Amino acid sequence: MAIKNHVVAIVDDDQSVLRGLKRLLDACNLSTAVFRSGEEFLDFDGMRDIECVVLDIHLDGISGVETRRRLAEKDSTIPVIFMTGVDTETARKEAMAAGCVAYLSKPFSGDELVNAIRKAASLH
Repeated sequence: MAIKNHVVAIVDDDQSVLRGLKRLLDACNLSTAVFRSGEEFLDFDGMRDIECVVLDIHLDGISGVETRRRLAEKDSTIPVIFMTGVDTETARKEAMAAGCVAYLSKPFSGDELVNAIRKAASLH
């Protein structure tokens, strides 16, 4: 895997999703940082170490799509992998328009996520 000294950020307001994804990525020897909101992620001081972000679309507070837009306003090139438990055509179109390297509908397999992270790492 190409990401050894970099961090995969996971942003989801569901604590069980954060724990599960962190465990999965830790088992794949990936460094992770977890955030319970888009605002918490955007305020993170270690942004330069983030290789990619796995970002839930439907968050409390600002949405994942809005979080992505705010990253773009900061000229961030961090690749975004959107995930959602409510897969609609509207959500998919918004995610694609906001810019993402992958769009995953929950539940997704560990392989799907790791493959998306590999793709994101190759672009960053």
